[in-house]
Parts: sequence; structure tokens; C-alpha cells
Amino acid sequence: MAQTFGANKLQILTKIVIPDNINTFFNSLKVNIGLSLVGVITGEFLVSKAGLGYLIVYGGQVFQLDLVMTGVIILAIMAAVIYESIVLLEKLVMKRISKKN
Repeated sequence: MAQTFGANKLQILTKIVIPDNINTFFNSLKVNIGLSLVGVITGEFLVSKAGLGYLIVYGGQVFQLDLVMTGVIILAIMAAVIYESIVLLEKLVMKRISKKN
């Protein structure tokens, strides 16, 4: 319909596609935070000589539960901070979109 009224591709993208799909975008970001952290840590489990994944594996190998739990707690804090920052960004964007309409 927008093409019928003479809208170009950029106008269709910015006025129709992005505003209609912004909720899906933010929900996907929220879900994929955990998945991305799992991927990074799994990579560190396998081939790294440093990082949180290495710290967790090393702590498990030398029976130091404090290293393992420290790594897990740091990961949980990182995930929570990133998740909350995306929630805050979503609120700001949604407020801005609702002001335009």
C-alpha cells in the first residue's frame, strides 16, 4: 500500500517495517543474551588459556569450588546487567516511538 502512495524502499523500511517489528527485535535480543554467553563460555571451556570458562574448568580440575562459583556468579551478573540494559533500551525506544505517533 505504501508503494501505491509513492513511498520508496527506505521510507517503507523506516516507517512500516522497523516500527512493526521492534518488539520482536528486542525479545530476540533478550533470549539470545544467554545463548551468546553459553557459546562464549563453551568456547573457552574447549580451547582457551584465560577467561571465565577457563576459570570454571580449571577450578573444577583442581577442586577449588570458590573459582567455579566465582566464575558462575560473574556470568550471572553479566547476563543480568546486559538483560536489564536491553530492557531499559527497549523502554526508551518504545517511548520515543509512541511519542512520534
